Amino acid sequence: MSRLLIVVDRAKDWAPYYPSEDVLTFDQYLKFTAPANSRVRVINLCQSAKYLSRGYYCSLLAEARGHHVVPSVMTLNDLSRKGLFSLELEDLDSSVIQWLENEAHEIDPSTDERAATHEVRIRTYFGQAEHADLKPVARALFERFPCPILEVVFRHRKQWQIESMKPACPADLNEREQDLFAEAFDRFSSMVWRKPKTRRRYRFDLAMLVNPDEEMPPSDEAALKRFERAGRKLGINVERITRRDYMRLPEYDGLFIRETTAIDHHTYRFARKAEAEGMVVIDDPVSILRCTNKVFLADLLKNNKVPTPKTLILSKDQKDAVEQVVNELGFPVVIKIPDGAFSLGVAKAKDETELRAGLKDLFKQSALVLAQEYFYTEYDWRIGVLGGRAIYACKYMMVKGHWQIYQHGGASVESGGFETMPTYEVPRNVIQAALNATRLIGNGLYGVDIKQAGNRVAVIEVNDNPSIDSGVEDKFLGGELYTLVMQEFLSRMEANRRR
Repeated sequence: MSRLLIVVDRAKDWAPYYPSEDVLTFDQYLKFTAPANSRVRVINLCQSAKYLSRGYYCSLLAEARGHHVVPSVMTLNDLSRKGLFSLELEDLDSSVIQWLENEAHEIDPSTDERAATHEVRIRTYFGQAEHADLKPVARALFERFPCPILEVVFRHRKQWQIESMKPACPADLNEREQDLFAEAFDRFSSMVWRKPKTRRRYRFDLAMLVNPDEEMPPSDEAALKRFERAGRKLGINVERITRRDYMRLPEYDGLFIRETTAIDHHTYRFARKAEAEGMVVIDDPVSILRCTNKVFLADLLKNNKVPTPKTLILSKDQKDAVEQVVNELGFPVVIKIPDGAFSLGVAKAKDETELRAGLKDLFKQSALVLAQEYFYTEYDWRIGVLGGRAIYACKYMMVKGHWQIYQHGGASVESGGFETMPTYEVPRNVIQAALNATRLIGNGLYGVDIKQAGNRVAVIEVNDNPSIDSGVEDKFLGGELYTLVMQEFLSRMEANRRR
């Protein structure tokens, strides 16, 4: 695990809090030397963050030493540039706006160059706020401007805006605020107040990002536990994290995303941050970007001559879209939005009336829609590929009486059956199509959906973050499947450490 250091100007600045050997004064940090190849996290709580101040130099030196520091020099510089955070807040939840309205006090418009009428001042602590209504704002600001204590001023002109933001320090806080800060810091990094659990030492630490509330996660609870056990046997401490642990990523050597990914989503931000920190990442941000958009994928596969069903890319403003589909694909036809998952955002049209209605609905969600040749089979192949080789194979059966492997509607989602088999029993052209498709995406973990009819194979899509559920994808390999994934992480983390 990484070493956590808390840097303050003077020892007495930490007096209200629990004593810790991890608290250093700025002068002590100047002389601090970390063991070779160790990871150090620095929480910079110096009183001033102005240019060339102690706080500024603390972050600057931390970065020069390869320590992960909050706030970073970039954050300090960003906070000094008002244009970066003069954000309009019209898209905020109504409860946030209502809270600001209730708490605001009037100011003299003549004292403001843009005639503001009301003002609210708050402090956030590691992305936490005292008032529940402000927590989404506090979290969003912390993700954009990671800073232990942030003083935020809102002003109302025609609408509410962030007028200013600046770092604060523990010395600025009253007793009530000190308690809020301590609680937030406790959640942010329990190493300060709580004694770490006694455990064996591991060679590497791997964060596994999950969402306990996700209805259809890529791995069920039993599978997650098997990943953890497989990692421990190889000397990897696999620890589950959630979206709240964004700033803890530098503690780890790798990130394994076991939550459904999307571009405009925290999973993509986690992948980007982990990659920027030099960590091993599955799913990496490039794979997420390429796999989650079916328009990109369709064009990529077509241009590289990977077999797919005949596909058209339709534009919202294309007047002859229906005519083109009728002439080139006929009926029935499948239409889908570019970023759907688990058979969501996909429809089948059996005639022109259904096609027009379906396109009208999908164009409300996306400027581009895919129309695809209807290629019915009783099952889809799912080939799992990791690091350029096939590691598992399943047949996902269509839901009885339905044309997809998932059927949405009612209170639950129905899925078809499955059959898992060794990859050597899968037709060679199916395996080769999967490998050819994933080679265009990257070197991560993918699930390739393929249809086969006789000698014809067609790649439907390549999924990052593929399902690995206990009793399904692992039906043939059992625990070996989880070991294969952990071995891939191990070899990559070892290579990282040798650099």
